[in-house]
Amino acid sequence: MSEKKPADTKKKAVIMAVVMFGLISCFGDIMYEGARSANGQYFELLAINATTVGVVYGIGEFLGYALRLISGRISDKTGKHWILIFLGYGSLIVVPLMGFTKSIPVLFTLFLLERVGKALRNPPKDTILSQVAENSVGTGIVFGIQEALDQLGAFIGPMVFTLTFMTLGREDIAAYQTGYKVLIFAYVLVMAAVYIAYKKISQYDLVREGETIDRGSDTLTPVFWIYCLFTFLATMGLVAYTIIGYHLKDAAILSDKNITSFYSIAMIVDAIIAVIVGKLYDDLKKKQGNKQAGLLVLIFIPLCTVLVPFLALGNNIWAVVAGIMMYGVVLGGHETVMRSAIADLTSFKKRGTAYGIFNSIYGLALLIGSALIGYLYDHATISAICIFCVVCEILAVATFFMIKKKIAE
Repeated sequence: MSEKKPADTKKKAVIMAVVMFGLISCFGDIMYEGARSANGQYFELLAINATTVGVVYGIGEFLGYALRLISGRISDKTGKHWILIFLGYGSLIVVPLMGFTKSIPVLFTLFLLERVGKALRNPPKDTILSQVAENSVGTGIVFGIQEALDQLGAFIGPMVFTLTFMTLGREDIAAYQTGYKVLIFAYVLVMAAVYIAYKKISQYDLVREGETIDRGSDTLTPVFWIYCLFTFLATMGLVAYTIIGYHLKDAAILSDKNITSFYSIAMIVDAIIAVIVGKLYDDLKKKQGNKQAGLLVLIFIPLCTVLVPFLALGNNIWAVVAGIMMYGVVLGGHETVMRSAIADLTSFKKRGTAYGIFNSIYGLALLIGSALIGYLYDHATISAICIFCVVCEILAVATFFMIKKKIAE
């Protein structure tokens, strides 16, 4: 065991840990959010229909979230968080490899592998962050700060494609391939950041590897399961940006560089909302003296989510831009409140497993929602998509009031 550090030194180490994980997420987001901003349009150029895009996107998201249940349990049982983190971020190499092929099966395979890598790294990463944060500055603000740095990368990534299109003066298949290849620089940065974070966090003994940390209950509470139902319903009704980008390309509403540029702006909105909502989440807990009171912030998620299809899938440019910004607002809530709430609903002993269950349900919602929305886009109308989303969010609001009742008991 390392020698105890003074309180102020350890506090600085905690801040350093949060910033380092934020930088890791930043560089990682440059890669996969850059690709996400372009995938829908790229697949449309390759003459793939919206149903296939929706299904493949949904499968990828489902794998990316459902497999977290396995990596979460491994994280809990072994305490070997860093092995999973290194493997997960190492898999990001598949993103620049997408620039070397036009084979649809190969592209889909690379896309799915990237999602599997995210499944490996996220539960142990969130577990480490929550352990570092819960006895220091607060889980809501820590996840908010981490999300803000994360979204800086989500802004830069799409801009890589925008600048590539502007530099090359075209928006064809070759230009997209160049954009994917350029992202190799972010891969070098993310792996370097992971290594530095590992060395620094180990130095200050902020997380003890290989130990069974027996803290708290071994069961998951009823409110946790109601919360998971809320997550499923609210997320199933969210139109993915891959579908939004596909629509904007298919209907020729925006140019390719503008589609990626507006996605970048949405990520900045995401970052701002993440910090605001994270702070509000922590303030509600303190004000009411209830560790679960921050969940009351959740109400804004379905109320904002329901607006996205009405705006982003329309034909009016200004409405589309507003819809894309609203998409960023929703993601800010997903990435902050939805994640930090798990730390307040579960004991540390079950937290990796809880994150795994939560993310599996989140991924299942994305799979079902994206597949159905893609199918409706090809075979029905935009109005049908809007009706589907409204039903999902009405049910989510009803579930929110179940959560509110449980908190008040």
